Amino acid sequence: MNFSELFRLSGLLGKFSPDGKCLASCVQYRLVIRDVNTLQILQLYTCLDQIQYIEWSSDSLFVLCAMYKRGIVQVWSLEQPDWHCKIDEGSAGLVASCWSPDGRHILNTTEFHLRITVWSLCTKSVSYIKYPKACQQGIAFTKDGRYMALAERRDCKDFISLFVCSDWQLLRHFDTETQDLFGIEWAPNGCVLAVWDTCLEYKILLYSLDGRLLSTYRAYEWSLGIKSIAWSPSSQFLAIGSYDEKVRILNHVTWKKITEFEHPAIITNPKIIVYKEVEKSPSVETERLSFPPRALASSLFSTQSKYDISEVPVSLQCVKPIADKANPKIGIGMLAFSPDNCFLATKNDNIPNAVWIWDIQKLKLFVVLEQLCAIQSFQWDPRQPRLALCTGNGKVYLWSPAGCVSVQVPMEGDFQILSLCWHSSGDSLALLSKDNFCVCYLEREEA
Repeated sequence: MNFSELFRLSGLLGKFSPDGKCLASCVQYRLVIRDVNTLQILQLYTCLDQIQYIEWSSDSLFVLCAMYKRGIVQVWSLEQPDWHCKIDEGSAGLVASCWSPDGRHILNTTEFHLRITVWSLCTKSVSYIKYPKACQQGIAFTKDGRYMALAERRDCKDFISLFVCSDWQLLRHFDTETQDLFGIEWAPNGCVLAVWDTCLEYKILLYSLDGRLLSTYRAYEWSLGIKSIAWSPSSQFLAIGSYDEKVRILNHVTWKKITEFEHPAIITNPKIIVYKEVEKSPSVETERLSFPPRALASSLFSTQSKYDISEVPVSLQCVKPIADKANPKIGIGMLAFSPDNCFLATKNDNIPNAVWIWDIQKLKLFVVLEQLCAIQSFQWDPRQPRLALCTGNGKVYLWSPAGCVSVQVPMEGDFQILSLCWHSSGDSLALLSKDNFCVCYLEREEA
């Protein structure tokens, strides 16, 4: 495993291009485009204000930079560095911006969710979509890029509008049986749209492309409900994470629950492997101490860690949620399927230091990773069942069915990894901290 030097970063804004050739990162109001292999700067663009969001177009030819405070979006071209585009929403303001799947239209959501403006880069035409709902996840595109679902709110009622992305024509419009719709997400095959209600009402609805209600699922009533959802890559399973610290798996044939995964604080099953991160003091050879370079010295004296396999029963560290505050730290806040459909990784927010990995073929708990610090982010390798995670320190952790490894990033100073993202090849990872980022290269054998 090799690491690049540190590069400056702001706002955790660092993303690989979809074609895997470039890496975009932001430093205040500058957008830096680097070559993935050499990390040499290919292009440097200066925006009008501090960048708050970036997104690549699907063909990797353009980068969108949103400056929400100013209500401005700037678009930069990699093929024609002199070409540029500025979209100013003016007094309407701006709260969200994203690309359409064709990479030639930009959808801007104005303040107070008054409307969505669709700007065409090709024809410079503008169209408007009224009544977008102010919710966590109100726009969803099918994976093939043909259709867009939009959550709407009018006359105190929730609706879904389905649009054809090629010409933005309305395909279907129907109301949903929700009290206060919270989010929508397409299955990867684009056949089913999941719509879920506010956390005050446990309800998930599944609609077909023609607007028919296929099924409604409710696990319980009179308690905080759904916190997160994830589709399996094959579209066969829908995982629903709830505030009751359970994940329920629905199947794609009957849309009924096939199992539920609990997240207890004490693990007693001897068949479950519990990897526990333990600190070990650095062993330093005296001949290496004569005058080591500063970066080497800092990595020599930083506390190393490794994984031990714990004997059951194992008590995991719990955090008691504050009951009288909004968004309590309880329930399944993160969940993600591996690209081969074999595993599901979950995090229970009131056991913040643990990642649970479930075997989807056997529908059983497979492994628990217990870290020394709270999990900040985890993400699956896009090519194989390998999970990378970070906990806000200078280490990156990798798990695969073969085992677990903890790797200290050999950097001078305080490099606290808060987020990470995989390259599409699975050969490298971008590790992002508050002020810096580096790229971690993995050898093929490490798979």
